[in-house]
Amino acid sequence: MRTPVLPSTGALRPASATVEGGFWAARDANVVIEHCLESLEREGWIQNFRDFGGRGREFADSEVYKTLEAMAWASHSRLDEVARVVKGAQQPDGYLNTRFKDARYTDLEWGHELYCYGHLIQAGVAGARSGGSSLVEIAIRAADHVVGFERYCGHPGIEMALVELYRVTGSSKYLDQAKSFVDRRGSKLLGDIAFGRAYFQDDMPVRERRVFAGHAVRELYLACGAVDVAVETGDSVLLKTIIEQYDRTLERRTYITGGMGSRRADESFGEDFELPPEGAYSETCAGIASVMLAWRLLLATGSHRWADVIERTLYNVVAASPSADCRSFFYANPLGWSGRDSGRFEVAGQRAPWFEVSCCPTNLARTFASLACYLATSTDDGVQIHQYAPGVVRAGDIELRVETAYPWDGRVTVTVVETPAREWELKLRVPGSGYQRQRKRWRPGDSAVLELPVSLRLVEADPRIEAVRGCVAVERGPLVYCAETTVADGVTTLVPYHSWANRGPSTMRVWVPLTTGA
Repeated sequence: MRTPVLPSTGALRPASATVEGGFWAARDANVVIEHCLESLEREGWIQNFRDFGGRGREFADSEVYKTLEAMAWASHSRLDEVARVVKGAQQPDGYLNTRFKDARYTDLEWGHELYCYGHLIQAGVAGARSGGSSLVEIAIRAADHVVGFERYCGHPGIEMALVELYRVTGSSKYLDQAKSFVDRRGSKLLGDIAFGRAYFQDDMPVRERRVFAGHAVRELYLACGAVDVAVETGDSVLLKTIIEQYDRTLERRTYITGGMGSRRADESFGEDFELPPEGAYSETCAGIASVMLAWRLLLATGSHRWADVIERTLYNVVAASPSADCRSFFYANPLGWSGRDSGRFEVAGQRAPWFEVSCCPTNLARTFASLACYLATSTDDGVQIHQYAPGVVRAGDIELRVETAYPWDGRVTVTVVETPAREWELKLRVPGSGYQRQRKRWRPGDSAVLELPVSLRLVEADPRIEAVRGCVAVERGPLVYCAETTVADGVTTLVPYHSWANRGPSTMRVWVPLTTGA
């Protein structure tokens, strides 16, 4: 099945789906993929696999791998060509890194070697589930090289990749290695750094944490791997622990957009209720990682609240990063912009075509290419639709067509195209309140209609968040809005947050004071 996450057990199973028009089709994966390929060639990051030139940062290999994963989901015509270039750099024992060829594992704190393997393996999984590719062979050789590795590197990510390779191959050695990485993390095997050990989750074991801390992307990737290990090993205690950590993080360390990470200096979570709007980091990759974690928990538990998290984060972090033409991107996603350069990886409040650290464009490429995989699930008893986009959902002998202009319009119509001759239940998520359920013996042509509220509403800030005390924000359906003032004409309009900075230089704020003295 063409899906990034395919657990062997859980409350729900991923269902096949397509996106045919609407909000998400405008975020064109193929455009982002082509842009990434052009940039990778221009910067020499693909050339590194030909000549070990060391161009780019120490994790540049991973950007090629994420783009390859996107190409696999999108069935891109150049997939095998680029995969052959990567294969040519792999060593006989499976080692593959264009920077550390002759100095293996000498910088586990910052070298990102295992992290890069993680993205390579995920690309291999995508190749395996998309009709086959030489990527699979490369990924397996790299994974075999890692089996038995007794330390870990500064950036988690390989854990979930190894579990997914276990799910593809059935070889338990990959699951065992992933479990070993999760269990060892926090054993203080890495060196001290200025940011502190929490930065790369080496301050305490995973099971002892109460809330997410440290570098946001690293923490969220590690949590994804821990959930995968918990599901495949039947470790209900570990699963419950991650849920409790994520719950506390969502309640106290997450922006109204779903964004995570409030500290710019080290791209990390802050303390409880430390959520400055203009200083928000809210990295695009952290938003993507949060979607990945919530999806895993949705599959494991069946609880609609994880689908609510996915919706908020998709529409207000993931969708905010790319420009309207999908060829420039925000790395950070602040909730206010006064015109001052206040952090890393920004270009005067405008999206940039590429970055020295270009994890976000390539992450968006693979997310958009696989987005349909996050829409629906199934059980033996029926089909559940969690996110709404026009297209088709298929699960076994059930086929449904979804018609909607969501989020601009709240009407969702689901029509039965094919159905078995038995009773089954259709569940349509109602944000914030669960599911609309219909159980019956369906016939082709039958339909179910859902009307979701999309009127404007004011949302008060939690008074414990000092930076926005006495302020309100505006929401409409799943969309957070912002007040944006364009520099060219000085006009303030209320616009969806995801669309800001598409009309030229501007200032912006999501939280608006109720009084001038607030």
